[in-house]
Parts: sequence; structure tokens; C-alpha cells
Amino acid sequence: MVRKEFVVDEVQRLMDKLENVRNVAIIAHVDHGKSTLTDSLVARAGLISKELAGEQRVMDFDEQEQARGITIKSANISLGFQFEGQDYLINLIDTPGHVDFGGHVTRALRAVDGVVLVVDAVEGIMPQTEAVLRQALKERAKPTIFINKVDRLINELKLDSTAMQQRFLKIIAGLNKIITMNAPKEYVDTWSIDVMKGNIAFGSAFNKWAVSAVSMKKNKLSFKDIYEKVQAGEKQFLIDKSPLDEVLLEMVIRHLPNPKFAQAYRIPVLWKNGDLTTEGGKEMLSCNAAGKTVGVCFGVVYDEHAGEVGVVRLFSGNVKKSDQLYISSKKQFSKVQQVAIYMGPDRVQAEHISAGNIGAIIGVRDLFVGETVSTEIIEPFEQIKHYAEPVITKSIEAKESKNLAKLIEVLRGIKKEDPTLKIELNQETGEHLISGMGELHLEIIEYKIRNEKKLEIKTSPPVVVYRETLTAQSPEVEGKSPNKHNKIKVIVEALPPDVMKALEDGTIPDEKPKGKEGIEKLIAAGMERDEAKGVWDIYNHNILVDATKGVQYLNEVEELIIQGFEEAMDKGPLAKEKVTGIKVTITDASLHEDNVHRGPAQMLPAIKRPIYAAMLTAGITLLEPKQKVTVNVPQEYAGNVVTLTQGKRGQLIDMQQDGEYTNIIVKMPVAEMFGFGSDLRSATQGKAIPYQEYAGYETMPKDLVANVVKKVRERKGDKPEPPSPQEFLD
Repeated sequence: MVRKEFVVDEVQRLMDKLENVRNVAIIAHVDHGKSTLTDSLVARAGLISKELAGEQRVMDFDEQEQARGITIKSANISLGFQFEGQDYLINLIDTPGHVDFGGHVTRALRAVDGVVLVVDAVEGIMPQTEAVLRQALKERAKPTIFINKVDRLINELKLDSTAMQQRFLKIIAGLNKIITMNAPKEYVDTWSIDVMKGNIAFGSAFNKWAVSAVSMKKNKLSFKDIYEKVQAGEKQFLIDKSPLDEVLLEMVIRHLPNPKFAQAYRIPVLWKNGDLTTEGGKEMLSCNAAGKTVGVCFGVVYDEHAGEVGVVRLFSGNVKKSDQLYISSKKQFSKVQQVAIYMGPDRVQAEHISAGNIGAIIGVRDLFVGETVSTEIIEPFEQIKHYAEPVITKSIEAKESKNLAKLIEVLRGIKKEDPTLKIELNQETGEHLISGMGELHLEIIEYKIRNEKKLEIKTSPPVVVYRETLTAQSPEVEGKSPNKHNKIKVIVEALPPDVMKALEDGTIPDEKPKGKEGIEKLIAAGMERDEAKGVWDIYNHNILVDATKGVQYLNEVEELIIQGFEEAMDKGPLAKEKVTGIKVTITDASLHEDNVHRGPAQMLPAIKRPIYAAMLTAGITLLEPKQKVTVNVPQEYAGNVVTLTQGKRGQLIDMQQDGEYTNIIVKMPVAEMFGFGSDLRSATQGKAIPYQEYAGYETMPKDLVANVVKKVRERKGDKPEPPSPQEFLD
């Protein structure tokens, strides 16, 4: 065992030798063995004993992670290694596998150049395996593979050597299919997985042994030897012959790129709007530590002593104490009080962090995840896109009203650490609403508030987050300001599918289109050029278009009209849920010549009221969130599972047989998922294992809408019946 301060000195020494630096994330489906695997590398670096590796799960240092046996948030550690006579630095991130915490994976992938994808040999490629691999490839992180729990194939499933190899080939073929579809075209061949290349290893993270083509050749081991030793329970022979840390280290060092090599092809993708021909652009492409400092914050940790701590990947330059950094979104400079390196649970002070490395900066206020930090004003990096949306909401309030200010402070801190959590204040009732990825996500947040922040809270039962959208186009509707001096005419309609798709996948960002490039993106998605030029605002996947000709004073009230449009999109007329997928076109307006008569109190209703009336006239409905549920169950219970899911409005997508087990894939509404786990256990005597992933929003069946709208409106303290268009027209 070594002191962490000694390790930090070593890490500082290795940082500047970029050829020997690797930034790596361990990614996988839940329970496939990431944290167990990470232990072996931490033990190899001398930070924990080798005997405890695999059981200690050193990166799951959070109390809830230990109690539940799952990783909840990403943990960073920087480790120095010796390999073939040379010193290497590996900045390692252990990420969660549970779908509710997928946001942590997405953020970690921005920081790394390569990944080790862990796949359970028994379960194979699971939904989250595919999701995290696709995300890694989108962020241009090169994959290597570790197939874990090989001993279970032999001892539990009793597969012979041939059947075992067939299973491996099936997993490799499945992974290569995902790589071919999502990797950069020029790297498909070099990034594909092949046993002979040595970019895939097999073994048991828990029992601390592994083999790859390289290690088998070096240690004169055959598949037959491995099969016989595992069958005989001689794991010590395999640990001595082919230890996991050795095989993993060799694979990471040989097959994953150093920052200098990786940034040449990653920067053009991550810094899309930046000019690569500028000095700053060239410095990032070459990962120049002597250049101007540019980095991206991919994690914020709230520390009660140090305040906010930003976890940053630097792409050029270096950061040390007292440096002034420009915070892109705040448009201001902030002073760095201290820099540090993460050692799992501990943060150890350091002298500096240099380009191509990962470290912590302390003292820079108001950082958020995805923030660009730099020594000079620079075009910000692409936003980190999360692939799922919050679908479950709870109201939360402090038990004692005197603690309201503390609750607001606590929620603000948690929101910074976890951007996938949505927090809003219900103005009518004064309660806070927290929306998360699933029941577990919200459970963990509540636990943190009660136990870590020591704040007593009351929460409501979870409710589903719906969306409002249109079923047809409205006629032209005129709205008037309360003083009757201003009139605005609008038409509302559903967005065309191609434009909606471009908004959902982030091709068109949610913001006012920037310059010519923003307009061209809208045209490419199928909008007419004149209409694209008239786009004033894009908000929550809704578009506001000005199609008026020569209206006086309109430019003076543009900001107020945009504000009114956004407020209308935040609370639709049907059930005060967010609106999505609609286009509002302003066709005409007449405005009072005196600006005293067209202030916020006049202009906000003048745009909101006709939008609401037009939506109700056109025909409005609800979208409900769905989840794709994969249930792994013994064959004899498959019928029970199908019956149960169909009773909960589940739509059967696929059934696959795998030996004695059946994989049933169903799309289910989130509203029907409450209590699904216990119903499933009853129907299968506890033998079914469900996995779920976000599957987007879909139109709710017509016959259910009225009842759901009534319940949502009553919950929000409104009268049960939705308003009529006439209520918004004078």
C-alpha cells in the first residue's frame, strides 16, 4: 500500500509525457462487473491490497452504492503504472450501469479517449450495453472489450469448450454490428473487435484472472487449459499465470489512444462551431500544454468545505492555483483557488493539471456540466446531450417552513451535480417539483437530502410527466392585449416529422438559430427558406416563426413575444404540461405606437391567449413517456410475463429464446410501471429479471386522454374540465 500523496507526485510527473497518458472509462450494463474490474487496476497501482480487489469495490465509496451494490455516480482516479519498463498514467472513470444514472456515463464519455466495455458472458449484450457503446462512439471514444464472468459459463451453464467459444463469437459479432453502424467511417476497421487484434479480453473480474490473444501466446495457455482449470476450481493457477490487471493494462496501453493522437479526430466533432484554423484550434488538435488553456467541465461535486468542485478534461494549456479562467456561459472570469487530482473518494491537492489530463478545479463558482473553461474568450464546446428525459415527478417540501431557504440551496447544489434532474417551482402551490429518470433516481435524491444534507422533507407519491401536442392545424386566430390596443394573429400546427427528428437528435439546437448556419440546418430538415429565415425562437422542440410583412414596432416587442411563447410552451392549455412538437406562426399584428401601451402586462397575454385558443381549436392531445422493458425469464413463465405486460398496455416488440431462458422485449407506458417489479415477481416466483430503458414519448390512446387530463388538472388545483378556445378570445 502506498500513500496517496506519493501517487499524486508520480501522477504530476507523468502528466506531461502525453504518449504515455490514457483517459479511459469503464462502461457496461448494470451488474456486469465494472467496479469489480476497476478494483484490480487500483490494487495494481498499490492503493488497495490485491487480496481485497474485487470485493472492496473501492470506487463505490458512496454509502448508498455500498448498501445497494450498484454504482450510482461516476468516480475518477488517476493511477501511475509501470509497463514493459515504461511509466504510464491512466486517468480512469468508473461509471454507473443502471439506466436511471445513464447521464453520468454520457458526461464521463466527453472526458475520455477510450473505453473498456464490460460484457457479462452469461447475459451477453443487454440494452444498456448497446446504449453506452453507442454513446461512446458518438463521443469518438475508442472501444476495447472485456467479457466477464466466463467461469459462470463453465460452472453454472455447464457449456463445453465449443459452445463457450460460439457464445463469444455471437457477442463479438453483435458488438461489431454496433461499431460498424456508429463509429466514424474512417475508423470502422481499426476500431472493430477481433480476438487476434488483442482488443478483447476474457476472464473473471471477481476471481482476478483474464486472458487475451497476447497473454495466451505469452503464457502458453490454450482455451482448453483455461476451461479445465476453471472446471477444476483452480483459480489461483490462472491468477498466477495470467492476472487480470496485467492483461487489462496491456490492452488499454496498446489499443487505446493517447490524448495527442485522439484529440486530432475528437476536437472537430466536440468543438463543431469552433474555427480549427485559429491558433487555439491548432493547440487543441495537437493537445499543446504550452498553449492557451481550454477544457470542459464534465462533473460538478459539491463539497461542504471547498464549495463547488469542477471535474475538468483539459484539451490544451494547463491550470494551476490563482489562474483566471473564463466561464463561457456566465461570460465572466473566475479565479482558481486550488487544483487537485481524484483518488476515488479522496481529492488530493496538486501543483497543476496539464493538457490531455483530467483533474479538479476548486473555487470557480457557478460551473455546470458541459461548461467550457478557458484563459481567453472562446467558442464553447458542443453541449453534452443526454439521451433520456426525466419521466417521473414528485413534489418535495421542507417539513419545517423555516428550512425552505436551505431546501432551495440543497436542490441547487444537487441539480449542479446531476443535470439529468429537473427542478421547478410550482408558482400556484409554492411546492418544488423534482423530475428524474425513474423511481430509483428520485429515491437516491431523497436519501441524499435527508441523510447527507440532514434536511427533513416531505414528498408526494411519484407522478408521470406528460407532454401536450397537436393533432391538426388551426385556423388563423387573433389575440388582443388586455387594453385592446395590440392585436396578434397566429396559426399553430404540428412540426413536420423531419424537423422534429432533427430537434430530438440535437442537429437543430433548442435556441434562436445562429446566423446562416442555423438557418441552413432548418432548411436541410425540410423547412422553406423564407420560413427558416423568419424563425425567432426554438424552445423545448417548438418553433416560433415570424411570417409578417412590414408590421410597425414589431421588432421592439420581439423579446416580449418570445417570452410569451416560451411561457405558453412551458404550460399547455390542456393540463398545464409542457408542449412539444408545434410550430407557432405569427401571420399579422397591429401594435400601438406608444410603447407605454405595449409593455409585458399587455404583450404576454396578447401572444399566449391566441396560441392557447388556436391549440384548443386545432385539437390537442397528450403524449406519454414509454420505457422499453427487457424481461429475462425461464421459459415456463414467459406466458405469465406476456399476459402481465399486456394487462399494463404493454406492446410486445420481440421474444428471443436463449437456451432455457426467454428474453421478452416490451414497450410500456411509464404510468403502468409503478409496482411493476412486485407484480412481475409474483407472476414468475421471483425468477424474472427486468431491465428498462427510456423509449421516448408517444401519443396516448384517445379513450384515455380525458380521464388523465382530469386527474392531472385536479392534482394541480385546477377545475377538472379543460378550458374552451372561447375562454382565451375576447
